[in-house]
Amino acid sequence: MRPFRSAVQRVLHGAILGVVLAHSTPAAAGEVDTARLLSAPANNADWLTHGRTYDEQRFSPLAKIHQGNVNELKLAWFYDFDTTRGQEATPLVIDGVMYVTSAWSKVFALDARSGRELWRFDPKVEGAKAIDACCDVVNRGVAAWGNRVFVGTLDGRLIALDRTTGQPAWSVQTTDPTKRYTITGAPRVIAGKVIIGNGGGEMGVRGYVSAYDANDGKMAWRFYTVPGNPKEGFESAALERAAKTWHGEWWKYGGGGTVWDSMAYDPQLDLLYIGVGNGSPWNHQIRSNGEGDNLYLSSIVALRPATGEYVWHFQTTPAESWDFTATQHIILADLTIDGRARKVLMQAPKNGFFYVIDRATGEFIHAKNYVHVTWTTGLDPKTGRPGMVPEARYLREPAMVSPGPLGAHNWYPMSFSPQTKLAYIPALEASSYYKHDDAFQFRDRTWNTGIQISRDPPNAKSAAEAAKSKGGAMLLAWDPVAQREVWRVNYPRAGNGGLLTTGGKLVFQGSVDGKFNAYAADTGARLWSQDVQNAILGGPVTFELDGEQYVTALAGIGGVAVAGVLGTTQARSAYGRVVTFKIGGKAQLPALISNNARKPPDVRRAGAQGDIASGQRTYDNVCSVCHGMSARSETAIPDLRYSAAIVDRETFKSIVIDGVRANKGMVGFGSTLTPAQAEEIRAYLVSLAVAL
Repeated sequence: MRPFRSAVQRVLHGAILGVVLAHSTPAAAGEVDTARLLSAPANNADWLTHGRTYDEQRFSPLAKIHQGNVNELKLAWFYDFDTTRGQEATPLVIDGVMYVTSAWSKVFALDARSGRELWRFDPKVEGAKAIDACCDVVNRGVAAWGNRVFVGTLDGRLIALDRTTGQPAWSVQTTDPTKRYTITGAPRVIAGKVIIGNGGGEMGVRGYVSAYDANDGKMAWRFYTVPGNPKEGFESAALERAAKTWHGEWWKYGGGGTVWDSMAYDPQLDLLYIGVGNGSPWNHQIRSNGEGDNLYLSSIVALRPATGEYVWHFQTTPAESWDFTATQHIILADLTIDGRARKVLMQAPKNGFFYVIDRATGEFIHAKNYVHVTWTTGLDPKTGRPGMVPEARYLREPAMVSPGPLGAHNWYPMSFSPQTKLAYIPALEASSYYKHDDAFQFRDRTWNTGIQISRDPPNAKSAAEAAKSKGGAMLLAWDPVAQREVWRVNYPRAGNGGLLTTGGKLVFQGSVDGKFNAYAADTGARLWSQDVQNAILGGPVTFELDGEQYVTALAGIGGVAVAGVLGTTQARSAYGRVVTFKIGGKAQLPALISNNARKPPDVRRAGAQGDIASGQRTYDNVCSVCHGMSARSETAIPDLRYSAAIVDRETFKSIVIDGVRANKGMVGFGSTLTPAQAEEIRAYLVSLAVAL
């Protein structure tokens, strides 16, 4: 279904606190409470929480769509958003209504049978906030409790919305708005407490996770993941212990440790599990004088959800120095290992190892690398502590390290099937260049990683080891008991998408080439594929209405604009969209009109006077994180080689220095760059446009 977009409607969409009320009001919805969330595993009709169930397995027992008939799956309906920016949300489906978020933290309620819009809510995030977002202005979804849904916004607010009307019930600022915090992750709700973290580890913030009362938005507790300034005291005994693993004046750089994505909950143990991110800066030498493990960075931490009390932790990457977050998807399951029934927690974080941990105690059970790794000599079989490779720490020479900061597995949700006893991982095998920044200074507007972008050659030994990586994206079926790969599907490009497994022994996954695919969960055979005209990155969901099974996903490319990662310039739909399938669906997508038929600007009269080599260095260090290395952007963020703004010096300066497009997310960099440096960047971009 394509929403009506007249000029009048666009005006109305911005009115009345950003809410457009329903075109028609849906039937009264049943409340979501603890009993309903605990019974979610047996509830085929709904998708009540981010991972469907508290254990975050992303498995549904629904089997009306199965290996024998999945090839009959057809489009039931679609809904186009109003943006080209990235789409990463996992929808919720409750009582026949789908609740889904889009870019800029907008929330939509759709009729799950037809895709008809019921209401939408726009929190009116200022465009300038985009500069603080690591990887596009994305949002991964809402949480539900009572008759409300809850969304975290890019500017750090947590907002409660009435499920029937979309009207705001309350809003609370969860972050310090003077600092570069963001929220892109989905909240979770446990016993009436809304749990939310935040992002900003590259921007110089201190990580934490908070709980708010679902009724009125009052904060119940907050757990900081890294210690602050010792002179100000520590908020808990856990942080006092953690501070002994930090050195220097780390608090001046924030410390990092943001809880920007994964969580899981065990109601029997009453434990909330959070994944903790990278350090700020990434570079351990700068952050902590090269000393200490830096707890609780790159760790899984177990907390009491009622109080935020620390229970245990397991650190995947001590002294983290490569952006090896442990924020990747956490899955809980019961497995038999060495003849013993174990309650386990599983995670495949960025560092390349698949971990199986006792979720009651945090005891390391076992782990094995699922991609090629060069940063460690291996893990201690008793403790899981890694042995470090000196060259990989890039203290004396630049190093090539596998995996790189995109990880062996990034935010894309993995899944687990109780039928096959396999975990399914959207994995990436790649290497990256790291060089210590000898002249590091904390700067506004940019990332502060402590890594210098350079063309200097890396250490020969590290480069030779990293070269052994096969490279590319893959879907891995992994046996968590035997710690071995069972099957894989290789993708020709380095993009990937989240996963869903079902009782029909199917694995659903999208990919950056615009395809939505179904694979046999036991063999990896591709059984079905549908072109949806845009990349599917987030986690698909499935639900049942009127005896029919549906499968839904969001399509819309976004995220980090790193040259060559996506590797595609194919035509894509003009907007991100929701696509929903069922057996015998009758809907048709509109004809695709290419939005990539770009021509470089006429730069013959550009007259750029800056030094091209200097402009390249400045661009690499300031601009490339959003616009891509070598100015190659394949997302909604502009590819500057094709920008008309590079033709004229004053136009370019007004954008880059003065910030005339701040409302669209391109803030001014006058505090970071001089006009002369901006002109050097323009000269570099003009040289690239000439070469097209």
